[in-house]
Amino acid sequence: MSGNRERAATAALAAFGATAVVHLSALLAGATLLAHVTKPALMPLLAAHALLRGGPPLLVGALLLGCGGDTLLQVGGDTVFLLGMGSFAAGHVCYLLLFARHGRPGGARTYRLAALYAAAWLTVVVLLWPGLDGELRVPVACYSLLLTAMALGATRARLLSGAGGALFLLSDTLLASGLAKWPQAPAPQFWVMLTYIAAQWLLAQGVLLCHGGHRVRTEEEAGRSPAGPSTRRGSDQLRTAARASTMPKP
Repeated sequence: MSGNRERAATAALAAFGATAVVHLSALLAGATLLAHVTKPALMPLLAAHALLRGGPPLLVGALLLGCGGDTLLQVGGDTVFLLGMGSFAAGHVCYLLLFARHGRPGGARTYRLAALYAAAWLTVVVLLWPGLDGELRVPVACYSLLLTAMALGATRARLLSGAGGALFLLSDTLLASGLAKWPQAPAPQFWVMLTYIAAQWLLAQGVLLCHGGHRVRTEEEAGRSPAGPSTRRGSDQLRTAARASTMPKP
C-alpha cells in the first residue's frame, strides 16, 4: 500500500474512532440531535478505511448496509424497523460469504460452538417471544437466526472476527430486549451502540487480516513470490549449469 493511501486509511479510521466517541458521549448526555447526526456517519468511515486498506467489496458492502440499517432504525415505526432489519440482514449475508471464503474448515470445535450458538438463539427467542409485537415475532426470530449463523461463521476466521460476531449478537439481543419491554439498564442505547461499534470494527479488522493473508498465499501459489516454484526451478537450473561448467573435461 502506498504511503498516501496508508495515511488516508489511518485518517479514515481515526475519524471513525472520533465519531464513535462523540456519538457515544451524545447518548450518555442525552444529546439526541448530535447522536442522530453522528450515527449514520460511523459505518461509511469504517467502510472508507476498509476500502483504502484494499478490503474486499463484500466487506465494504456489509458496512454500508449497516449504515442503511442504522439510518432506518432512527426513523421509527414497525415498517421502517423491518426495512432496517432487512438492511442489516443483507450485511450479515455479506459477512457469511466472506467467512465461507476465508474461514478454516469446520471441525469438532466448530460443532461444539454451533451447538452453543444454537442453544443461545433458541433461548433468546423463547424468552423474547411473549414480549414482542405479533408482527415482529417471526421476522425477529428469522433475523436472529441469520445473525447467529454469521456469528458462528466468524469464529472460523480470525479471533478478532469471532469476537466481533459475538458482540454483534450481544448488541442486537440488547436491542431486542427493549422491543420486548424488558427492564433496561440506564442509557440502554449507549450499551447497544458500544457493543455494535466494537463488533463492526472487530469484524472489519478480522476480514482485512484474512483477506491480506489470502492475497499473499495466492501470490505464492502462483509463483510470483521470491520463494515461488518458478524461482526455485530457476535457481536449480543455475546451480546445475555452474556444476557442469566446473567439471573436468575428458
